[in-house]
Amino acid sequence: MLAERLLKEVFAFNLKHAKLPRHIGVLDPFHGEHAAQVRGMVTEFHRRYYGDERPRMLMLGINPGRLGAGSTGICFTDTKRCEADLGIPVTGMRTHEPSSDFFYRVVRAAGGAAAFYGKVYVQALCPLGFTRTGPKGTPVNLNYYDDAALQRAVAPLVVNWVHGLIAAGLRTDVMCCIGTGKNLAFLNKLNAEHRFFERILPLEHPRFVMQYRFNQVDTFIDRYLAALAQAG
Repeated sequence: MLAERLLKEVFAFNLKHAKLPRHIGVLDPFHGEHAAQVRGMVTEFHRRYYGDERPRMLMLGINPGRLGAGSTGICFTDTKRCEADLGIPVTGMRTHEPSSDFFYRVVRAAGGAAAFYGKVYVQALCPLGFTRTGPKGTPVNLNYYDDAALQRAVAPLVVNWVHGLIAAGLRTDVMCCIGTGKNLAFLNKLNAEHRFFERILPLEHPRFVMQYRFNQVDTFIDRYLAALAQAG
């Protein structure tokens, strides 16, 4: 089944051989405090929504943040949406992430989780997240492209990761890049070198929408639905 092949890729990804800058922390919910629960949640998610052989269109975000996939292991999914929209219970964690709020507005507008995930597979260009120490001395989210040394370190792993997802059974005729700035530029560069996909559809990042364009949220939901229509 597609689910088992995708799970193999998800659980195999690691940064052990990446020469990360010393000041960078890694968000790895599969080996953290709630690792056993997260692995169970991610397994249930895949088997529930990908337990078949239908090819999906890939949607690739940036990398997980602390309150979304950095906690649940499921992209753009905080604990609130994990329970309410996916029906997967969560114990011992409670997170609320604005990106997840927008993303699940899209999921509901598409007809719900089964209809949405029946057409697409949502992941991150780098499936583990990163942090650095903020001005108050606490960890803050970091995008892979915000540190040049970090981007260089993860690039070879990202190439192998995307190859693995495609080999698992995802479509290559069209995909969606979530993030229209640096994430799109990096993916376009990799795609020119490795020819992963025939077409890349750019979509604004959910956090950008919620933070800077909330009064136009319905317009951006429609853009996601239009991209979803490309999945057939």
